[in-house]
Amino acid sequence: MRAVDVIMKKRDGGALSHDEIRFFVDGVTSGAWPDYQASALLMAIVLRGMTPDETARLTDAMVHSGIRVDLSRVPGLKVDKHSTGGVGDKTSLILAPVAAACGVPVPMMSGRGLGHTGGTLDKLEAIPGFRVGLSLEEFTAALVKTGCGMIGQTSQIAPADKKLYALRDVTGTVESIPLISASIMSKKIAEGIDALVLDVKTGSGAFMKTEADSRMLAQSLVSIGNASGVKTVALITDMESPLGRAVGNANEVAECIEVLRGGGPADLIEVTLELTKRVLVLGKVATSLEDAGRLAQQAISSGRALERFGQIIDMQGGDPRVIDDLSRLPHVDTQEIITAPRDGFLTRVDAELVGRASVQLGAGRDRVEDAVDFGVGIMVLAKPGAAVRRGDPIVEIFYRDRERLERARALLHQAIAVGDAPPPARRLILDEVH
Repeated sequence: MRAVDVIMKKRDGGALSHDEIRFFVDGVTSGAWPDYQASALLMAIVLRGMTPDETARLTDAMVHSGIRVDLSRVPGLKVDKHSTGGVGDKTSLILAPVAAACGVPVPMMSGRGLGHTGGTLDKLEAIPGFRVGLSLEEFTAALVKTGCGMIGQTSQIAPADKKLYALRDVTGTVESIPLISASIMSKKIAEGIDALVLDVKTGSGAFMKTEADSRMLAQSLVSIGNASGVKTVALITDMESPLGRAVGNANEVAECIEVLRGGGPADLIEVTLELTKRVLVLGKVATSLEDAGRLAQQAISSGRALERFGQIIDMQGGDPRVIDDLSRLPHVDTQEIITAPRDGFLTRVDAELVGRASVQLGAGRDRVEDAVDFGVGIMVLAKPGAAVRRGDPIVEIFYRDRERLERARALLHQAIAVGDAPPPARRLILDEVH
């Protein structure tokens, strides 16, 4: 079997067999398939798609490219949460300590920024000293002690996906339901969880731009999870505008701490709470969503969730003093404000363009090897629907490099629109898929 034959078969619209998919995944894992051939097949899959059977085969092959973690010594039902990626999407950093404080162990294996979207690992590494590269033994120990472990993908868990994930980020092959499904679910199945809550984003800042495509992705993910013995539910949530105010890394961590202190933006609180409620129900510490909501609110109002976040940070080598002193997070001292160009109503703050601007500042990556600047970022000061006057602040940019600022500013001017009437109100939670 030759790699070029597999590439050509998919290029021409053929369905790949189990053996061909295993040949591809094994080749990526071992290095027998060079990056240019792996990228060529990824692009063919983006353009030609995959059947549900092919997607299931790809997921299974990626799971079996490594080990399946045994978390049996961690008491309770282990429940993870995963987002398909958004701008300002920082719910994991709030949900994990809240759920752990309520008694649900949260093994969370996350990724780095992908395209214009931020990555949970990059946000966590903005906390001085925080280690996301724990061994599986350290990961299990963190779960036993704090009820949460937040790590990156190890070389033992779905190693094929780790290589493909990095390639997809820089080859324009992210937006594919089969590839997204196999990537997410191979890691989740392999990490040894009992249940999974998915946040499938839809809109400008999501990889799935329409609600119909997001529903197809949610159904694909839920189907793969449940068929593999991982109880899976998904919420479809809005990503037309950034979630919360902060976009970046350190500034998003600061906003999460603000929520855990009992404050924070209403949209971020609503989405996080809805996801957390499903985690608590699947973890069987709550019998209903209403009961779960009360438990989550109590964990925040009592201070237990914030305290647990400090314990998680400390357990993973980070500086837990950040929860009391945000100045310990990376920051820059130079900023610029973008203002409303006219009187009226703010009709748009385009999430994708804001995300791309954040990458231009250095908060994300254009290439796999790019370093991330944890201190730069964007604060969205006004949301769509707000009445504004000419000169009112809309977006604040925190930058380090003047040339990067110029590129980011151009994108942000495109992202903002002001009209004569407010836009139609958008719901944050659009649907639920079981």
